[in-house]
Amino acid sequence: MAHKVTLIPGDGIGPEITESVVRVIEAAGVDIEWDRQMAGIPAVQEYGVSVPDQCLDSIKENKVALKGPLTTLVGKGFRSANVTLRRKLDLYVNLRPVKTIGGVPSRFDKVDLVIVRENTEDLYSGIENVISPGVTQAIKVVTKEASDNIARYAFEYAKANGRKKITLVHKANIMKISDGLFLKSFEEISEEYPEIKAEDKIVDALCMNLVIDPTQFDMLLLGNMFGDIVSDLAAGLVGGLGVVPGANLGNDYAVFEAVHGSAPDIAGKNLANPTALIFSALMMLRHLKEEEAATKIWKSIVVTLAMGHHLTKDLGGTLSTTEYTDELVKEISSRT
Repeated sequence: MAHKVTLIPGDGIGPEITESVVRVIEAAGVDIEWDRQMAGIPAVQEYGVSVPDQCLDSIKENKVALKGPLTTLVGKGFRSANVTLRRKLDLYVNLRPVKTIGGVPSRFDKVDLVIVRENTEDLYSGIENVISPGVTQAIKVVTKEASDNIARYAFEYAKANGRKKITLVHKANIMKISDGLFLKSFEEISEEYPEIKAEDKIVDALCMNLVIDPTQFDMLLLGNMFGDIVSDLAAGLVGGLGVVPGANLGNDYAVFEAVHGSAPDIAGKNLANPTALIFSALMMLRHLKEEEAATKIWKSIVVTLAMGHHLTKDLGGTLSTTEYTDELVKEISSRT
């Protein structure tokens, strides 16, 4: 079956690793027509905005997008293209599976954790103002509708994927109204799923317990800001952001992405590790019902990493981006 997918190469190392993904998917025999679109710095330079209308229109038409990393400037510049895409397309779910992979150096074995993050509100609503010189304010927005939606998604995901426990992460002991609402929604929705254990933890205690023993957790459900922080922490438990995928999901659209940064210091040097974006593309392929191809690519990556001598520099190897991709393509082709 042929698919049409919006491809946003991004900036920094984005164009290099997206080309690796295109090669890997082609080697697996999936027929995809890529609709290439700009976002982030290239779009600002070309159109004056981080997410041009034609990019949004492309995703709305194709329903599915694969996105490379996009630079978000710190403390200045244009609004985050990532946040804009999530808000404009109502991609209220950020899904981050975190799993130990043989051959990837990590601090823990047998980690198999799924992080579900509310993706549209909280402190990332972007409501900030100056109250007086030297005094600023950021407003945290939490609504019952969004809290109910993300809780229900988490329980439905657990039910569909054989997950047994969801831990809601919050700071309701301090933010009694906003995080209190998030917690209350979770508790109410959990009553509809008695077969799934529901618990809650305060975010600081959760972080401590994660780094002591991450295997005690099955699924984590978090608001936007805590979810952003904890999902990166969890990635560090299994080898870093270079091996962890991500997806932004809504009722109508799905955008799959690498969750690491754009690494401008190595852009254009053929050094970047494309594994995270390839894993994100596997989530995309499963979304497109291309299970056989996704499984073939997954097994090929696992074998390549487990051998230990076909690794990029960030994983302790010597291969360039293209050399690593060549090895993956060889392994995939041998399974055809």
